[in-house]
Amino acid sequence: MKSSQHHVLETARGWLAEGHVVELVTVVRTFGSSPRPVGSIAAVRDDETLVGSVSGGCIESQLSQQFQQTTMPQVHTHTIDDERAKRFGLACGGELQLLFETLSDIALLDKALDLLNNRQRVVRRVNTGVDTGDKLTSIEAATSNDVFAWQAPQLIQVWGPSWQLLLVGAGELSRFTAQFAKALDFNVMVVDPRDKFRQAWDVDSVPVLNMSPDDAVLQYATDERSAVLALSHDANIDDLALMEALPSKAFHVGALGSTRNYDKRCKRLVGLDVPPDSVSRLKGPVGLSIGARGAAEIAISIIAELIQVRQSLL
Repeated sequence: MKSSQHHVLETARGWLAEGHVVELVTVVRTFGSSPRPVGSIAAVRDDETLVGSVSGGCIESQLSQQFQQTTMPQVHTHTIDDERAKRFGLACGGELQLLFETLSDIALLDKALDLLNNRQRVVRRVNTGVDTGDKLTSIEAATSNDVFAWQAPQLIQVWGPSWQLLLVGAGELSRFTAQFAKALDFNVMVVDPRDKFRQAWDVDSVPVLNMSPDDAVLQYATDERSAVLALSHDANIDDLALMEALPSKAFHVGALGSTRNYDKRCKRLVGLDVPPDSVSRLKGPVGLSIGARGAAEIAISIIAELIQVRQSLL
């Protein structure tokens, strides 16, 4: 599953290829309550078709009415009154500043999508104050120092890649966890070497890998936008994944089990030559302590913790 930004860019690229006029809409500033952060994007087609979201639904219906089709980027401020805010679950109203840009260069979108498809972050820099369309826009691989910035007329956007989540074990808990994670822009994969568990896996668009968990970690989940959760409840399977995940750059590594089993697992991993400082970053028992019972509630606690850790990195 691709991130929402990735999906918007792919869709916009397809529309351009079909000959449509397409505008990219970016949240550049927010004031007060806002359901979408700066950097959120949507694309509007010349027939008023829209993909993506810049307000969580508050003003999306207005975007097509303000379609500019001009070579000069335009900034618009939208006010969300208190009554409308309450309908969308916000504490109070606020304002959004949106930048509208008419896209024209498919090659630039292709370059961005190539980087995203290879799980690289993308930085887009554009001077919005000149009538040159995409000519003063650059696309390149982002560094760790690149962040979103808007200081008119200069815009810096950072996109993707999708956050990656590798689940070890194709049981019921992984099924709920995968479904919740998909809704949060995680690209989810499951690994399980056990035939009977793979055969019972039934979550659409979430592949289950027939390979050793350590190999799956090395192939799919070692960068700083990846998380690994060992949920099989079988030490022989979970520990294989943890041996490779803990010393890696994965931003979050957790394991299912009791506090007593966690202590035993840590000693076992040290005995398997995993460096003690790497073992110390293992989160176990995985999930926030919310009194969860049953697979669905435990999955919610796991996802809540994943959101908490991810948010600390942004």
